[in-house]
Amino acid sequence: MNVIKTKTVLNFDMMLSLLLFLAFAPCCIHSEEQLLVSMTLVPNATAYGARCLDGSLPAYHLHRGFGAGANNWILQFEGGGWCNDVSSCLERANTRRGSTRLMSRLEVFSGILSNNASLNPDFYNWNRVKLRYCDGASFSGDSKFDNGTSLLYFRGQKIWEAIIHDLLPKGLASASKALLSGCSAGGLATFLHCDSLTKMLPSNASVKCLSDAGFFLDVRDMSSNYSMRSFYHDLVALQGIEKNLNQNCMRSINQPELYALRYITTPYFILNSAYDVFQFHHSLVPPSADLQGHWNGCKLNPAACDANQIDVLQGMRHDMLAALKSFYKNSTSGGMFINSCFAHCQSESRDTWFAAGSPRIHNKTIAEAVGDWYFDRGVTKEIDCAYPCDSTCHNLIPSSPQVMSFYAH
Repeated sequence: MNVIKTKTVLNFDMMLSLLLFLAFAPCCIHSEEQLLVSMTLVPNATAYGARCLDGSLPAYHLHRGFGAGANNWILQFEGGGWCNDVSSCLERANTRRGSTRLMSRLEVFSGILSNNASLNPDFYNWNRVKLRYCDGASFSGDSKFDNGTSLLYFRGQKIWEAIIHDLLPKGLASASKALLSGCSAGGLATFLHCDSLTKMLPSNASVKCLSDAGFFLDVRDMSSNYSMRSFYHDLVALQGIEKNLNQNCMRSINQPELYALRYITTPYFILNSAYDVFQFHHSLVPPSADLQGHWNGCKLNPAACDANQIDVLQGMRHDMLAALKSFYKNSTSGGMFINSCFAHCQSESRDTWFAAGSPRIHNKTIAEAVGDWYFDRGVTKEIDCAYPCDSTCHNLIPSSPQVMSFYAH
């Protein structure tokens, strides 16, 4: 939640600010429903070479499971964009996205991390962990930048390993069930680490993975450039990521429309909007492809899009479904929930995860779809009808096209 700083000298102004906050704050944040979980720093992280961008210790938040869920674990990667050059990483290192010194010590657990059975019926009593994100490369880098003046640690891979090794003696080593999940850049991290988690847990454990808004398309933008491909290329080069990527995937790197999903052997669930607002704003119509701002109104409100813009957005949905076609048809262990909401990340909020007014496909909420898939209660591969048919959507759109950036979203 963004904090709006105002110069207030009158009580009237203070009251107005409070009323505005209450009016526009997400309805899922209620004091009586908040679960605040304290931060745990990884004390021996440096022994693994694990550091945040600024050199601070990595961290996580753990809320213990109980009852029938005491031996089950959810590990949730925090999201928050990337930095793909030294200047943006130096900037990031001085924010909560690059330093645990600047992070909140308490984190709200909601949605898939809630401990309330009525809000999270399948996973409420599991051990739930949020892995804090401070490396700028989806927990995947392994290098360092040091020019004698500035020092940056690109150690996301080591952060992942250090946190897992800290959790293993706390019960993770004897997990019966585990779900690795994440949102956005954290969703991308699940692709990178899904199979490695499976290898670290008991052979008889049920391990599955969920990516929320982490399936990023490799498509041309409105200027016919592969803007996201270029961005990730620079990210991989800067942070020394290539050696940590799936090598079977890397050997096939020149194949068209290559996605890592086909090389993951652990059961996998894709949760994504076909009109993901981050990809809409930064992959399909990045600011560099819309210098005159013709898309600004459409980005802020889908109802303001003209017929040509709607056609472009339907093309984005087509590309998403085409990229997932093989997974949809051939995966016997996979699950999907591809809705037609203008949103980005839907598993971490009560409103979009499991509530009376949550988004639905075929009258099934996201929580129900994920639970049915995880517990093998039925095949769950839900694809929504095209915009604007879905009246259950929560269109979660940033207040301006510049609010959602690669560096913090």
